[in-house]
Amino acid sequence: MTQLQRGPLLYTVEEAAELLTISRWKVFDLIRLRELRSVKIGGLRRVPRSAIDEYIERLLGEVS
Repeated sequence: MTQLQRGPLLYTVEEAAELLTISRWKVFDLIRLRELRSVKIGGLRRVPRSAIDEYIERLLGEVS
């Protein structure tokens, strides 16, 4: 499977919120608290797919 078939490498804040089923404001809070990594491209904030995966893994580790 190629990268494009797996989905985008970077998500908008709105797309990340939809994937995590949380509000876009919560995503901004997670970014501000450095719980979710993000990058800026010009004036645009993007969340790497790998950062979403890492965040979920951390949450799962807290439950165990």
